Amino acid sequence: MKEILKQLCAANGVPGYEDEVRECIREMVEPYADEIIEDHLGNLLVLKKGAKPRKAPMMVCAHMDEVGFLISRITSDGMFKIVPSGGIDPRVLVGRRMEVGPRKVPGVISLKAIHLTTPEERKVAPGIDTLYIDIGASSQKEAEQYARVGDYATFQSRWVEFGDERIRSKAIDDRIGCAVMVQLIREGVEKDTWFAFVVGEEIGSRGAQAAASRLKPRWGLVIEGTTAADIPGVREHERSCFQGGGAVVSLADRGSVYNREFVRRLTGKADEAGIRWQYRASMNGSTDAGVMHQAGEGAQVFGLAAPVRYIHSASNVLHWPDAEEVLKMARLVVKEAECDD
Repeated sequence: MKEILKQLCAANGVPGYEDEVRECIREMVEPYADEIIEDHLGNLLVLKKGAKPRKAPMMVCAHMDEVGFLISRITSDGMFKIVPSGGIDPRVLVGRRMEVGPRKVPGVISLKAIHLTTPEERKVAPGIDTLYIDIGASSQKEAEQYARVGDYATFQSRWVEFGDERIRSKAIDDRIGCAVMVQLIREGVEKDTWFAFVVGEEIGSRGAQAAASRLKPRWGLVIEGTTAADIPGVREHERSCFQGGGAVVSLADRGSVYNREFVRRLTGKADEAGIRWQYRASMNGSTDAGVMHQAGEGAQVFGLAAPVRYIHSASNVLHWPDAEEVLKMARLVVKEAECDD
């Protein structure tokens, strides 16, 4: 699964521009799929049949998109002004290497040098409206040969394995969820299962809403990357989850209150199987579960995540043993979600 994740993280997929990620996933799963649907929004819906059908549909979901930027304006001296696509903290941006547009033109995010700033400006983080991407062009006309207003820009961040089985890359949120799903499709399932690789989660679960409306799942599983707050400056009781603790299970967030009996039954099965997991001790944020559980007549959805440090930045950090526990938990949920009683 690690090689799957590495390939997926290398692809670019800002909301609305998930094409490269989708084609990479299609190539990975096509030999194993029983049916593939690409809908009008760009979601990739993959049916994997098991030895027997389910009483009602099950949908496993992960989003293909990553946080990034859109070019909003090209200045007369050839700089690209940008707006965020997804939630990005401007404090992590200055000096970041970027790839701009479908030609993946290299550039760098910058702003005026510290020597030119006032004492008041140095006291606050620069707003995104003050930043720009420099690709080395000297005029608007020259810059427009490489990218246009409306094109995307993504972080240029290579895959690095370091330290105690840790991985650094862009877009681990949520290529880790996509990688787990690809692995499950390749392994096979006991009962028919839909796998939804969806678009637009970072701007409001757009793809998942369309996919869930189409499939009308009775059971669901959302696989995400979530914030690991086990870092200096965060008090222990404020840490939503931590690396090394295994898979992360949600009880509630801003989009969902997860069915407690469903969660307890499946985490009980996980305990019996020796899977390491932890509760997500925070209600911040939301996932595609927020729209999935409202689809059709309503669905029971299990929220599962890998703890990822420095989420929504150029350098997401994942502890690989946690990813392996997420795969184990996902495998169990797909098998056990449909209760026989």
